[in-house]
Amino acid sequence: MLALDLADHVAALLRQGLAERGRALLIVSGGSTPVPFFQALARCALDWSAVTITLADERWLPPDRPDSNEALVRTHLLRANAAAAHFVPLYNGAATPAEGVPELESTLAVLPWPADAVVLGMGGDGHTASLFPDAPELPYALIDTAPARCLAVAAPTPPNVPVPRVSLTRRALLDTRQLIVHLTGEDKLELLHQAMLPGDVAEYPIRAVLQQHAVPCHIFHA
Repeated sequence: MLALDLADHVAALLRQGLAERGRALLIVSGGSTPVPFFQALARCALDWSAVTITLADERWLPPDRPDSNEALVRTHLLRANAAAAHFVPLYNGAATPAEGVPELESTLAVLPWPADAVVLGMGGDGHTASLFPDAPELPYALIDTAPARCLAVAAPTPPNVPVPRVSLTRRALLDTRQLIVHLTGEDKLELLHQAMLPGDVAEYPIRAVLQQHAVPCHIFHA
C-alpha cells in the first residue's frame, strides 16, 4: 500500500537523522492525498520528541478553519506516536501573508536545516506547494541565490481555494537530504511525465523541483 510504503520510507529517513544528528526535520504538504500517509506515519515508532514538522505551504487561515493545512496535520499526523513531535506552523496570525512573512522568516531560520525529507504533492495544473503556473510571485520563488525561505502568494483562481497563501521558496524546498513527490491517479502520473520533459517552469511549477540535480528526488505513486 502506497501510504504504508511512504510512511516506512520517511520514518527511516527520520531515524537516520536522529541517529546521526540527534534531531530531524520533516516538511509536509496539505491536501487530501497525504491523509493516509499521515495516519500511517503517526503510528511509526521513533523518537518523535526530537522531530520538528512544518509545512511546504499554507493557506492564510487560522487553524480552526477546515481548509487550513495546519488543521489537517494536527488532525491526521500529530496523533498516536507522532503527537510528541514539535510542530511549527506557517500561519502566525498576521493580517496578511505579506505582513506575516518577516516573522515567519525568523521562525524558519532557526529550524534544523537541511530537512531530512520534504514531501510534496502536485496539483492538476502542475503546481506544488503554493507555486502556481504563471503566478506573478513564481519568478521570486525560484531565485536560488535569494535568502528568502518563504514568500506571500496572492489568492489563486478557482478551482483552488481562493485565499492568500504563504509558500516555501525553491531554495527552502531543496534544502533537504531527500525530496519526495507523492501523488495518486493516472492523470497525475501523466502530468508528471509531461513535467519531466524540458519546458518552462511557469507552465508546470513542479519542474522547479523535478528538473534539478542538487537533491535526490523520489516519486511515490499509486
